[in-house]
Amino acid sequence: MNVGAVVIILLLVLAFLGIPIYIALGIGTLVALNMAGMPALVLPQKLFAGMNSTSLLAIPFFILAGNIMSRSITSKLIDIANALIGWIRGSLALVTVLASALFGAISGSGVATASAIGGITIPAMKNEGYPDHFAAAVSAISSIMGPIIPPSITLIVYASITNVSVSALFMGSVFPGVILALSLIVYALFYGKRHNLPAHERQPARKVAVTFKNGIWALLMPVIILGGIFGGVFTPTEAAAVAVVYALLISLFVYRDMSWKELPGVFADASISTATIMVMVGLSKASSYVVVTSGLPQQMLNLFTSITNNRVVILLLLNLLFLIIGMLMEANAAIIMMTPILTPLLTAFQIDALQFGIIMSFNLCIGLVTPPVGLCLLLSNQIAETSLSKALKSMLPMLLISIVVLMLITYAEPLTTWLPSVLD
Repeated sequence: MNVGAVVIILLLVLAFLGIPIYIALGIGTLVALNMAGMPALVLPQKLFAGMNSTSLLAIPFFILAGNIMSRSITSKLIDIANALIGWIRGSLALVTVLASALFGAISGSGVATASAIGGITIPAMKNEGYPDHFAAAVSAISSIMGPIIPPSITLIVYASITNVSVSALFMGSVFPGVILALSLIVYALFYGKRHNLPAHERQPARKVAVTFKNGIWALLMPVIILGGIFGGVFTPTEAAAVAVVYALLISLFVYRDMSWKELPGVFADASISTATIMVMVGLSKASSYVVVTSGLPQQMLNLFTSITNNRVVILLLLNLLFLIIGMLMEANAAIIMMTPILTPLLTAFQIDALQFGIIMSFNLCIGLVTPPVGLCLLLSNQIAETSLSKALKSMLPMLLISIVVLMLITYAEPLTTWLPSVLD
């Protein structure tokens, strides 16, 4: 058997047995190295090489910034969203979408978005008489904007494997994120009107102004981060560090809604999440080395070309492949596993690596709400305390909307490549 395929098979089997992804990846790589007669020293060498990248420093910083936000700044973002659109029927669903987009513009994590935003808006929706399954559904689907709207941890991982610029990937994901957010808002408006969901009274201009004044420091956070990156003021890694410092200053000294005693727990949680991702990224270099030297990428290329030589069909097949993978595997692990295998395919069919990275990330983020993994759906369902089958059924129209947006960015290349070409 091809040793590259051994890595993938063992990774999938061990993951299904409940072994953490990074451990499963390490075991699969070690077994493949032994089968190929390669020295075990390759593993630590490639592990260090994989983590020895300054761009990867953005991951712990963005995770830490998201953890700080979830304990402090999140409620201010929700207050602002409520002041803007709280008078619309079904407004809390709209607030959930808008607040998730704002939170995603800082954290880069879908699970963090589902926990921070859904933890506040789902109970609020239930208290106002929203169907609990709809509350879980709209929170879950909105949370996938966390890794889609820049900054995105999945795109940072993709950039570490390829030669694509992190900044370019962030710029290219702006339109897909905005289109998805607007599409979900339109659906929430339709659902709210059709099901006669409750609405709040329109707030007077003075009260709206006060809400904005109280939340302006929270609202400035995504503006500073994205504006700094796109304006060339600082790199994504520097932006991540700025996000942490800004979040700490605002939470501790301006809003004062986070105590010093909470900081050790915040840093510990961020450290655990970071360690898992970093080890996985490091191991990806070793697994990629085994996969590439095994000739598996060329075999995959031959398989796809034996099916069709049509670029449109190839893109469709890739999307189907990642939709299936996203149902079974965590996004970062899937990117690490599949990118080296499919790189020759991109070259052969002239698929832009930047566009492909965004397509793959968007596609795998849909996996955050599709069983059996579906972490964001499971988390939102747990918060809402409702039936998983009902929540999934309620989410299906929004899931279809997400797939339509995916097809749009797949075949309308300028949606992902135009902005980076202009701002580069």
